[in-house]
Amino acid sequence: MDYQNQFSTQMMDKAALTTGFLKTLSHPARLVLLCRLSEGPATVSQLEDFVELPQAEVSKHLARLRDDGLVVTARQGRSISYALSEERTARVVRLLHHEFCR
Repeated sequence: MDYQNQFSTQMMDKAALTTGFLKTLSHPARLVLLCRLSEGPATVSQLEDFVELPQAEVSKHLARLRDDGLVVTARQGRSISYALSEERTARVVRLLHHEFCR
């Protein structure tokens, strides 16, 4: 495989990864949850209060975010805390907030 074809293949792989990331961000509730988590970790009940959605719906969105690798969990006693898994997610969420929420 020559350099140009290899570069094209790498770009397509990265584009597929990026579109998956953007699909996860594309739901309003998930985006709001990520915005809140960009400020720091939060428990499920704190996130429920923030987005004003039922616990089952918040948990469903958090599961999707966890499955897609955007958030991580930590147990604190009997509660579970969620946080962003990486700085890249925080940077993208901050950029979107700056562009659309000011």
